[in-house]
Amino acid sequence: MMQVSRRILKSVGFSGWVLLLWAMMAFFAGWVGVAAIDVQLDRFLHSPTWGDWQGWLGYDELGRPVLLRLLMGAQTSFLVAIGVVTLSAILGTTIGLISGYRGGWLDRIVVKVIDVFLAFPGLLLAIALAAILGPGIENVIFALVVVGWVSYARLARAQTLSIRHREHILAAKAFAIPERQILFRHILPLILAPLGVEATFGIAGAVISEAGLSFLGLGVQAPDASWGSMIREGTRYLLVAPHLVIVPGLTLMLVVLAVNLLGDRWRDALDVRKA
Repeated sequence: MMQVSRRILKSVGFSGWVLLLWAMMAFFAGWVGVAAIDVQLDRFLHSPTWGDWQGWLGYDELGRPVLLRLLMGAQTSFLVAIGVVTLSAILGTTIGLISGYRGGWLDRIVVKVIDVFLAFPGLLLAIALAAILGPGIENVIFALVVVGWVSYARLARAQTLSIRHREHILAAKAFAIPERQILFRHILPLILAPLGVEATFGIAGAVISEAGLSFLGLGVQAPDASWGSMIREGTRYLLVAPHLVIVPGLTLMLVVLAVNLLGDRWRDALDVRKA
Protein backbone atom coordinates (compact mmCIF):
# COMPACT_ATOMS: atom_id res chain seq x y z
CA MET A 1 0.00 0.00 0.00
CA MET A 2 2.88 2.37 0.79
CA GLN A 3 4.45 1.64 -2.58
CA VAL A 4 1.18 2.44 -4.33
CA SER A 5 0.87 5.72 -2.40
CA ARG A 6 4.40 6.73 -3.36
CA ARG A 7 3.75 5.95 -7.01
CA ILE A 8 0.61 8.09 -6.95
CA LEU A 9 2.44 11.04 -5.35
CA LYS A 10 5.31 10.80 -7.83
CA SER A 11 2.92 10.69 -10.77
CA VAL A 12 1.02 13.85 -9.82
CA GLY A 13 3.53 16.35 -11.25
CA PHE A 14 2.08 18.78 -13.79
CA SER A 15 -1.49 17.63 -13.20
CA GLY A 16 -1.31 18.29 -9.48
CA TRP A 17 0.03 21.82 -9.92
CA VAL A 18 -2.63 22.70 -12.49
CA LEU A 19 -5.43 21.36 -10.28
CA LEU A 20 -4.01 23.17 -7.26
CA LEU A 21 -3.96 26.42 -9.25
CA TRP A 22 -7.56 25.77 -10.35
CA ALA A 23 -8.66 25.29 -6.75
CA MET A 24 -6.83 28.44 -5.67
CA MET A 25 -8.47 30.43 -8.46
CA ALA A 26 -11.88 29.19 -7.33
CA PHE A 27 -11.06 30.07 -3.73
CA PHE A 28 -9.82 33.60 -4.41
CA ALA A 29 -12.80 34.30 -6.69
CA GLY A 30 -14.81 34.84 -3.52
CA TRP A 31 -12.87 38.08 -2.92
CA VAL A 32 -13.28 39.44 -6.44
CA GLY A 33 -16.49 41.30 -5.64
CA VAL A 34 -18.09 43.72 -8.09
CA ALA A 35 -14.79 44.42 -9.85
CA ALA A 36 -15.43 41.46 -12.18
CA ILE A 37 -18.81 42.79 -13.31
CA ASP A 38 -18.06 46.53 -13.25
CA VAL A 39 -18.59 47.96 -16.74
CA GLN A 40 -15.78 50.28 -17.92
CA LEU A 41 -16.51 51.41 -21.45
CA ASP A 42 -13.23 53.36 -21.63
CA ARG A 43 -11.43 49.98 -21.56
CA PHE A 44 -13.53 48.40 -24.30
CA LEU A 45 -11.63 45.38 -25.74
CA HIS A 46 -8.28 46.58 -24.39
CA SER A 47 -5.45 44.15 -24.99
CA PRO A 48 -3.41 42.74 -22.09
CA THR A 49 -1.24 45.26 -20.27
CA TRP A 50 1.26 45.03 -17.41
CA GLY A 51 0.48 48.46 -15.98
CA ASP A 52 -2.51 47.26 -13.95
CA TRP A 53 -2.67 43.74 -12.50
CA GLN A 54 -6.37 43.47 -13.37
CA GLY A 55 -5.48 44.04 -17.01
CA TRP A 56 -2.86 41.32 -17.28
CA LEU A 57 -5.25 39.31 -19.49
CA GLY A 58 -6.98 42.28 -21.11
CA TYR A 59 -10.58 43.47 -20.97
CA ASP A 60 -13.77 42.20 -22.60
CA GLU A 61 -16.47 43.89 -24.68
CA LEU A 62 -17.83 45.73 -21.63
CA GLY A 63 -14.46 46.73 -20.22
CA ARG A 64 -14.49 44.06 -17.54
CA PRO A 65 -11.10 42.54 -16.60
CA VAL A 66 -10.70 39.11 -18.16
CA LEU A 67 -8.49 37.97 -15.26
CA LEU A 68 -11.23 38.51 -12.71
CA ARG A 69 -13.83 36.97 -15.00
CA LEU A 70 -11.53 33.98 -15.36
CA LEU A 71 -11.42 33.58 -11.58
CA MET A 72 -15.21 33.66 -11.42
CA GLY A 73 -15.36 31.06 -14.18
CA ALA A 74 -12.92 28.86 -12.25
CA GLN A 75 -15.20 29.03 -9.22
CA THR A 76 -18.23 28.13 -11.34
CA SER A 77 -16.54 25.12 -12.96
CA PHE A 78 -15.06 23.97 -9.64
CA LEU A 79 -18.40 24.09 -7.81
CA VAL A 80 -20.19 22.33 -10.65
CA ALA A 81 -17.51 19.62 -10.94
CA ILE A 82 -17.41 18.91 -7.20
CA GLY A 83 -21.20 18.99 -6.87
CA VAL A 84 -21.85 16.77 -9.88
CA VAL A 85 -19.17 14.19 -9.05
CA THR A 86 -20.13 14.01 -5.37
CA LEU A 87 -23.86 13.60 -5.94
CA SER A 88 -23.43 11.29 -8.94
CA ALA A 89 -20.95 9.08 -7.06
CA ILE A 90 -23.15 8.79 -3.98
CA LEU A 91 -26.30 8.03 -5.98
CA GLY A 92 -24.72 5.75 -8.56
CA THR A 93 -22.53 3.83 -6.11
CA THR A 94 -25.45 3.18 -3.77
CA ILE A 95 -27.65 1.92 -6.60
CA GLY A 96 -24.85 -0.23 -8.04
CA LEU A 97 -23.96 -1.73 -4.67
CA ILE A 98 -27.52 -2.73 -3.83
CA SER A 99 -28.25 -3.98 -7.33
CA GLY A 100 -25.09 -6.08 -7.61
CA TYR A 101 -25.40 -7.52 -4.11
CA ARG A 102 -29.07 -8.45 -4.17
CA GLY A 103 -29.33 -9.52 -7.82
CA GLY A 104 -32.62 -10.99 -9.01
CA TRP A 105 -35.46 -8.83 -10.31
CA LEU A 106 -34.02 -5.67 -8.76
CA ASP A 107 -30.76 -6.11 -10.62
CA ARG A 108 -32.58 -6.73 -13.89
CA ILE A 109 -34.61 -3.53 -13.48
CA VAL A 110 -31.50 -1.48 -12.68
CA VAL A 111 -29.68 -2.89 -15.70
CA LYS A 112 -32.60 -1.97 -17.97
CA VAL A 113 -32.69 1.57 -16.56
CA ILE A 114 -28.94 1.93 -17.10
CA ASP A 115 -29.31 0.66 -20.68
CA VAL A 116 -32.02 3.25 -21.33
CA PHE A 117 -29.81 6.07 -20.09
CA LEU A 118 -26.85 4.78 -22.10
CA ALA A 119 -28.99 4.74 -25.23
CA PHE A 120 -29.07 8.56 -25.18
CA PRO A 121 -25.97 10.72 -25.73
CA GLY A 122 -25.19 12.10 -22.28
CA LEU A 123 -24.54 15.70 -23.28
CA LEU A 124 -27.69 15.87 -25.43
CA LEU A 125 -29.78 14.57 -22.54
CA ALA A 126 -28.19 17.15 -20.24
CA ILE A 127 -28.95 19.89 -22.78
CA ALA A 128 -32.58 18.79 -22.95
CA LEU A 129 -32.92 18.76 -19.15
CA ALA A 130 -31.20 22.14 -18.80
CA ALA A 131 -33.49 23.61 -21.45
CA ILE A 132 -36.56 22.30 -19.60
CA LEU A 133 -35.40 23.38 -16.15
CA GLY A 134 -34.03 26.73 -17.28
CA PRO A 135 -30.57 28.29 -16.88
CA GLY A 136 -28.77 28.43 -13.56
CA ILE A 137 -25.95 26.63 -11.78
CA GLU A 138 -28.32 24.52 -9.67
CA ASN A 139 -30.18 23.28 -12.74
CA VAL A 140 -26.89 22.54 -14.49
CA ILE A 141 -25.75 20.40 -11.55
CA PHE A 142 -29.09 18.58 -11.45
CA ALA A 143 -29.05 17.89 -15.19
CA LEU A 144 -25.49 16.56 -15.10
CA VAL A 145 -26.21 14.39 -12.05
CA VAL A 146 -29.19 12.81 -13.84
CA VAL A 147 -26.80 11.88 -16.64
CA GLY A 148 -23.66 11.14 -14.59
CA TRP A 149 -24.85 8.62 -11.99
CA VAL A 150 -25.07 5.86 -14.60
CA SER A 151 -21.32 5.29 -14.98
CA TYR A 152 -20.83 4.95 -11.22
CA ALA A 153 -23.79 2.58 -10.90
CA ARG A 154 -22.54 0.36 -13.71
CA LEU A 155 -19.00 0.24 -12.30
CA ALA A 156 -20.13 -0.36 -8.71
CA ARG A 157 -22.49 -3.11 -9.83
CA ALA A 158 -19.79 -4.87 -11.85
CA GLN A 159 -17.28 -4.67 -9.00
CA THR A 160 -19.86 -5.90 -6.47
CA LEU A 161 -20.78 -8.86 -8.64
CA SER A 162 -17.11 -9.86 -8.79
CA ILE A 163 -16.58 -9.90 -5.01
CA ARG A 164 -19.94 -10.70 -3.44
CA HIS A 165 -19.13 -14.43 -3.28
CA ARG A 166 -15.77 -14.03 -1.58
CA GLU A 167 -15.17 -15.88 1.65
CA HIS A 168 -15.34 -12.90 3.98
CA ILE A 169 -18.63 -11.75 2.43
CA LEU A 170 -20.14 -15.23 2.78
CA ALA A 171 -18.87 -15.41 6.35
CA ALA A 172 -20.47 -12.05 7.17
CA LYS A 173 -23.78 -13.29 5.78
CA ALA A 174 -23.46 -16.51 7.76
CA PHE A 175 -23.06 -14.50 10.97
CA ALA A 176 -26.24 -12.57 10.12
CA ILE A 177 -24.45 -9.22 9.82
CA PRO A 178 -26.91 -6.59 8.55
CA GLU A 179 -26.90 -6.00 4.81
CA ARG A 180 -26.07 -2.31 5.17
CA GLN A 181 -22.96 -3.14 7.15
CA ILE A 182 -21.88 -5.73 4.61
CA LEU A 183 -22.34 -3.26 1.74
CA PHE A 184 -20.60 -0.26 3.26
CA ARG A 185 -17.99 -1.91 5.49
CA HIS A 186 -17.00 -5.06 3.60
CA ILE A 187 -17.71 -4.36 -0.07
CA LEU A 188 -17.46 -0.59 -0.58
CA PRO A 189 -13.83 -0.26 0.66
CA LEU A 190 -12.76 -2.89 -1.88
CA ILE A 191 -14.22 -0.99 -4.84
CA LEU A 192 -13.22 2.57 -3.88
CA ALA A 193 -10.08 2.53 -6.03
CA PRO A 194 -11.81 2.08 -9.42
CA LEU A 195 -14.58 4.43 -8.32
CA GLY A 196 -11.96 7.06 -7.49
CA VAL A 197 -10.46 6.75 -10.96
CA GLU A 198 -13.94 7.08 -12.45
CA ALA A 199 -14.47 10.21 -10.36
CA THR A 200 -11.40 11.90 -11.84
CA PHE A 201 -12.74 11.40 -15.36
CA GLY A 202 -16.14 12.53 -14.08
CA ILE A 203 -14.61 15.85 -13.00
CA ALA A 204 -13.24 16.43 -16.50
CA GLY A 205 -16.59 15.52 -18.04
CA ALA A 206 -18.46 17.85 -15.69
CA VAL A 207 -16.15 20.78 -16.50
CA ILE A 208 -16.58 20.23 -20.24
CA SER A 209 -20.34 19.76 -19.95
CA GLU A 210 -20.78 22.89 -17.83
CA ALA A 211 -18.75 24.92 -20.30
CA GLY A 212 -20.79 23.50 -23.18
CA LEU A 213 -24.11 24.29 -21.53
CA SER A 214 -22.95 27.82 -20.70
CA PHE A 215 -21.71 28.28 -24.26
CA LEU A 216 -25.21 27.42 -25.47
CA GLY A 217 -26.76 29.85 -22.99
CA LEU A 218 -28.22 27.11 -20.76
CA GLY A 219 -25.76 27.42 -17.89
CA VAL A 220 -24.59 30.29 -15.74
CA GLN A 221 -26.17 33.61 -16.68
CA ALA A 222 -24.79 37.15 -16.63
CA PRO A 223 -23.41 38.86 -14.67
CA ASP A 224 -21.89 35.62 -13.33
CA ALA A 225 -19.06 34.19 -15.39
CA SER A 226 -18.32 30.79 -16.86
CA TRP A 227 -15.52 29.75 -19.14
CA GLY A 228 -18.09 28.58 -21.67
CA SER A 229 -19.98 31.88 -21.65
CA MET A 230 -16.69 33.79 -21.90
CA ILE A 231 -15.80 31.84 -25.04
CA ARG A 232 -19.27 32.43 -26.49
CA GLU A 233 -19.08 36.19 -25.89
CA GLY A 234 -15.52 36.35 -27.21
CA THR A 235 -16.28 34.66 -30.53
CA ARG A 236 -18.01 37.85 -31.72
CA TYR A 237 -14.73 39.75 -31.38
CA LEU A 238 -12.34 36.98 -32.36
CA LEU A 239 -10.58 39.01 -35.07
CA VAL A 240 -10.07 42.18 -33.03
CA ALA A 241 -9.67 40.71 -29.51
CA PRO A 242 -8.60 37.05 -29.75
CA HIS A 243 -7.56 37.02 -26.08
CA LEU A 244 -11.25 36.84 -25.13
CA VAL A 245 -11.38 33.32 -26.56
CA ILE A 246 -7.78 32.19 -26.15
CA VAL A 247 -7.54 32.81 -22.39
CA PRO A 248 -10.65 30.87 -21.23
CA GLY A 249 -10.14 28.26 -23.95
CA LEU A 250 -6.56 27.48 -22.89
CA THR A 251 -7.55 27.45 -19.22
CA LEU A 252 -10.37 25.01 -19.90
CA MET A 253 -8.06 22.79 -21.96
CA LEU A 254 -5.36 22.74 -19.27
CA VAL A 255 -7.77 21.85 -16.47
CA VAL A 256 -9.42 19.03 -18.42
CA LEU A 257 -6.04 17.73 -19.61
CA ALA A 258 -4.65 17.78 -16.06
CA VAL A 259 -7.64 15.90 -14.65
CA ASN A 260 -7.48 13.25 -17.39
CA LEU A 261 -3.72 12.80 -16.94
CA LEU A 262 -4.18 12.44 -13.19
CA GLY A 263 -6.87 9.81 -13.75
CA ASP A 264 -4.63 7.88 -16.16
CA ARG A 265 -1.70 7.94 -13.78
CA TRP A 266 -3.83 6.98 -10.81
CA ARG A 267 -5.21 4.03 -12.76
CA ASP A 268 -1.69 2.95 -13.74
CA ALA A 269 -0.47 3.30 -10.14
CA LEU A 270 -3.31 1.09 -8.88
CA ASP A 271 -2.71 -1.57 -11.52
CA VAL A 272 -1.44 -4.58 -9.57
CA ARG A 273 0.07 -6.03 -12.72
CA LYS A 274 2.65 -3.21 -12.69
CA ALA A 275 3.36 -3.41 -8.97
